[in-house]
Amino acid sequence: MTVITGRRRIGKTTLIKHVFGADKMIYFFVARKSETLLCQELTEAVRDRLGEDIGTFSSMARLFAAIMQIAKRKHFTLIFDEFQNFKYINEAFFSDMQNVWDTHKNEAKINLIVCGSLYSMMTKIFDDRKEPLYGRATARIRLQAFPLHTLREILLDYNPSYKPEDLLAFYMLTGGVAKYVEQLIIQQAFTKDSILKSVLSFGSYFIEEGMEMLSDEFGKDYGNYFSIMSAIASGYNERGAIKSYTGIEAGGYLEKLENTYDLIYRYRPYLATERSQSVKYGIKDNFLTFWFRFIYKYRSSVEIGNLGYVYDKVRADYETYSGWILERYFRQQYRETGRYNIVTNYWEKDGHNEIDLIAVNEADKEVVIGEIKRNAKRIDLHTLKEKARAITAKHKKGWQFHYVGLSMNDLKYESVN
Repeated sequence: MTVITGRRRIGKTTLIKHVFGADKMIYFFVARKSETLLCQELTEAVRDRLGEDIGTFSSMARLFAAIMQIAKRKHFTLIFDEFQNFKYINEAFFSDMQNVWDTHKNEAKINLIVCGSLYSMMTKIFDDRKEPLYGRATARIRLQAFPLHTLREILLDYNPSYKPEDLLAFYMLTGGVAKYVEQLIIQQAFTKDSILKSVLSFGSYFIEEGMEMLSDEFGKDYGNYFSIMSAIASGYNERGAIKSYTGIEAGGYLEKLENTYDLIYRYRPYLATERSQSVKYGIKDNFLTFWFRFIYKYRSSVEIGNLGYVYDKVRADYETYSGWILERYFRQQYRETGRYNIVTNYWEKDGHNEIDLIAVNEADKEVVIGEIKRNAKRIDLHTLKEKARAITAKHKKGWQFHYVGLSMNDLKYESVN
């Protein structure tokens, strides 16, 4: 039993079909419809793909037991996509499935794959000790977005003469999420201007994406969650600032956004202790950050179809916002080298001595301290060294410190050395 999770649009279904399409495979999408209708669809799939006529069922648990009996004679792959939807159809199915699985798994030649997009529900189903399917997964796969070198390769395929601004916009809007990359390819949007116009055009796939992606996760309380994420995306990323911006006591919501929904992360300045009150929050996903910063924030204009107003807001704020995305890009690039066990940033009380990049290799006692600016001419390594005095002073002898300046000019390079 392999459990595959990942945000919506990351490419789970496409990947599974690509890998197992040539095998004896039953792909079954768990739609929110009656159990009887689901049983009819699955029995048809079993007949068509395996040549097995197993009769009529109105109980998914009994049907699954019949399929497990077939698996004692035949080897095949069974895929349940959007598996968490069984909760809305018949929540008892999880307990029934556990009993069937435990009874037959040792004799069955089945490759069972369960796949789901709602992180909170899939985590509860398989990670909560109180749930019947806890501990039943043989393997776990958390599907991630494309890494930076893959994004660069894709853009190079479609726009061989791309400029750094094009790559940054491509990264800013997709974050490597397969479906968003695919949408921009369909729209032939491979330059900064065409990407922004594609995203903020009438009928754009991206306009309603944030709402469609998160409304099921948050349920009826989505308004407060959306307000908090909009605040974080707009730069109000400390708890007090979030409360001032939204009027919401955000503590409980932030905890769930981080640990239940896996949508935000919290971070402290390098060398801060766990007890430090210097805590900031960020949205993990590039597209959602953009969506909350611009599309959700100016939803009144979106609702009356005035996307030109939103486009103007993006253009007016682009230098500042893309500069922040550039910092995120280079921190991710350092993480993806695999050479550093800590990649973060640094600031002191009241925001003094901010440093954009700290990359630490504790095994080799090396620290990279970096300043990141859109314009390379604004980088001052002498000032950077002055800012970093508190950091260097806290390390014992034997540590090496490397100071780097990174700008738009460095986007095309594969290496950070």
